[in-house]
Amino acid sequence: MVQGRGVTGPMPANTLGSVKLLNLDHVAIAVADLDAAIDGYRRRYRVEPVSRERVESQGVEEAMIPVGGSFVQLLQPLGPETPVGRFMSKKGEGLHHVAYAVVSIDAALEHLSTVGARLVDTEARPGGRGARVAFVHPADLGGTLIELVELADG
Repeated sequence: MVQGRGVTGPMPANTLGSVKLLNLDHVAIAVADLDAAIDGYRRRYRVEPVSRERVESQGVEEAMIPVGGSFVQLLQPLGPETPVGRFMSKKGEGLHHVAYAVVSIDAALEHLSTVGARLVDTEARPGGRGARVAFVHPADLGGTLIELVELADG
């Protein structure tokens, strides 16, 4: 049973109304030094990033480390006034957000808006790996920033 924010009644497991959550896409960890964090994961857990890129629109440099069917995303802010930079000035290094893959980010945002979710983004924006992303405010549910990810085709 789901209640609150204009939503009442049973909802199917693993769905946002008609919007299916496909997978836990990644767990994002804010770090001060991306190279040191990658080295730490490499030495401790014997894993290598499959990608590393600078995402100017998000104000981060990121590395994606595969774990099962998901990723650990290490995020280094490009500056103190970026969203991750502000997060780190308040909370330091650590868990930044949890991301779920969706088939259609536009449908997901429309549904969430309809049910009264508190959105950071009302429209998708470019993310890493060529994905379209949008964020749901941590105050909306459980105090955790949620990212919705629509992966690029191919």
